[in-house]
Amino acid sequence: MQIKEIVERLGLTVLVGEDLTGEVTGGYVADLLSCVIAGAKPHDLWVTLQTHMNIVAVAALKEVTAIVVAESAVVPDTTLEKAAQQGVVILSSSLPIYETVKQLVGLGL
Repeated sequence: MQIKEIVERLGLTVLVGEDLTGEVTGGYVADLLSCVIAGAKPHDLWVTLQTHMNIVAVAALKEVTAIVVAESAVVPDTTLEKAAQQGVVILSSSLPIYETVKQLVGLGL
């Protein structure tokens, strides 16, 4: 499933990312960056509450398709700028992490 379909179906907000054609084949949920480094797979959608700049580096390293920041957590401009430079898509969900993940599972992820 493409990012744009997930955005449309879940009503997510695109914070950074012009190309929403990336394929999502799975998901990973964690706030601890070392866990994401150990467990996330390329083309995953990573759901987190973290908003600092290091999430961009981890997303790029693991080649996740996009980051979803849950609970309308405010993402600093420095993080958004870094994501734009690195080509990392960052999305926002107003829902708690549990509800966000529940919706993603409902889509078949």
